[in-house]
Amino acid sequence: MDWLNYHHLLYFHTIAREGSIAQASKVLRLAQATISGQLKLLEEQLGVSLFDRKARGLALTDVGRKVFRYADEIFSIGKELQNSIRGGKSDTGWNLRVGVVDVVPKLISYRLIEPALLLPEPVRVVCNEGKHDDLLEQLSRNRIDLVISDTPSSRAGELKVFNHLLGETTVSVFGAPQLAADFRKGFPATLNGAPILLPMRGSVLRGLLDAYFDKHQITSNVVAEFEDSALAKVFGQSGHGLFFAPSAIESEIKRTFEVELVGRLESIRERFFVISVDRRLKNPAIAAITEAARNDLFKRG
Repeated sequence: MDWLNYHHLLYFHTIAREGSIAQASKVLRLAQATISGQLKLLEEQLGVSLFDRKARGLALTDVGRKVFRYADEIFSIGKELQNSIRGGKSDTGWNLRVGVVDVVPKLISYRLIEPALLLPEPVRVVCNEGKHDDLLEQLSRNRIDLVISDTPSSRAGELKVFNHLLGETTVSVFGAPQLAADFRKGFPATLNGAPILLPMRGSVLRGLLDAYFDKHQITSNVVAEFEDSALAKVFGQSGHGLFFAPSAIESEIKRTFEVELVGRLESIRERFFVISVDRRLKNPAIAAITEAARNDLFKRG
C-alpha cells in the first residue's frame, strides 16, 4: 500500500499558500533546498507536476490546485481532531460550528446563537449558511456541531442525527408606517388585494401562507418573491408591500427595519429546531441555545 507522506504534503501546502519556496522556508524555518527536495519527492510519489515552473514564479498546475484543495481539507480536519480530543476547546475557548438553513430569518438565527456567546467560558462561533440537506450531510460527518432549521430532519435515522424542537411562534405581518396604517383596520380580511412580499415556493413559511390564503379565500397582490427573507424586509421597509416574519422577533423587526405591525396570523405556527448528533445535548453552548430558546424566545408560543 502506498502511504502519503504528510510532511511532504505540508511543505507543498505551505509553498502554494505562501506563493514561493523562499517564503515557505521562512514560515517553516527550513532551508529552501530542503523544502524544494521534499516537494520533488511528493511529485515523484504522485507522478504529477504540482507547479508550473515555466511561469513567472510558481503557479499551481490543474492537478496542483486539486491537491491543494485536498491538503487544505486534510489539515483543517486535523485541527478539528485536536480540538475534539481536547473536548471541543481551542486555545481561546470552545469552538461551536453552526450550520444555519438559509431560509431561517437572520434575527431568529442571531437570537438563537447569542446565548452561546454569553457563557462564562469564551466560545468561538463559526456560522455556515446553506441548504437543509447539505448541512445535514456536514453534520453527519462531524464537520459542524449543529444545524438550526425551520424543519426537522426526515433522515434522522439514516444519518444518525436527532431533532430537538426549540419552540414555535405565530406569524406577524409588517409594513412601512403608512402601508401598515392602511391595512391594519379590518385585518386579516384586508390582506385580500393587499400588496405582499412572499418567501419563495418550497419554503415552509410559503406553504403555511398559501394554505392560509386558500382556507380564507384571500387573493393578494404578490409584488415579489424572495429566497432571502432579509431582502424581503428591506423591500418592505421601503414600502413596496407587506411582509411576514415570526412573531417571536416582532420588537427587533420593528426597531431594525422601522416598520409597524399590521397584525398576527394566530393560526399559523412556525417551528424551529436544533439538529445534532447527540440525543442528549451535552455541549454547553448547544445547551445554552436550546434553553434560552425554550425559556425566552419562544416562551409565549
